[in-house]
Amino acid sequence: MANTKSLVLFGWLAAAAVLSGCTADTYTVGDDLGWTRPPLGEVAYQTWARVKDFDVGDTITFSWSGTHNVAQVTKDGYDNCNATSNLLIGQVQTVSPYNFLINSTDPYYFICTVPDHCANGQKVTVQVRSWNAAAPSAAFSSAFFAIAASTFIFASLFY
Repeated sequence: MANTKSLVLFGWLAAAAVLSGCTADTYTVGDDLGWTRPPLGEVAYQTWARVKDFDVGDTITFSWSGTHNVAQVTKDGYDNCNATSNLLIGQVQTVSPYNFLINSTDPYYFICTVPDHCANGQKVTVQVRSWNAAAPSAAFSSAFFAIAASTFIFASLFY
């Protein structure tokens, strides 16, 4: 009986280890650069965002020092560096760090509303992967297999 419990426990622990790979991530905008007027302009944040795999449930952290802020805006607000009639999150966030939770697969647009900051590249577009991204599906399949295998082993020991 002790061996049966050990096998079942091992199966569930293996499944939990696989599923732990499906946890949400936190990304700091710009990594070490942070949220600032980038020296090379808009390309800095475009490059940063392009190499990230954002998923629903992830958190984006805007961290800055000095005079900056962050506003989630529409695509038009992003393109024209205008938060006045394009603001989406209700207010301009002025306290650093600001954490934003990704809750849909729609693209997100953020700008700094301090004069000339957005125009000088302090803006970022976050493209979110679809719900059926390859990594979570593969992890789920592996976890399902581990659970099914442990259940089969458990059941076969009693019959």
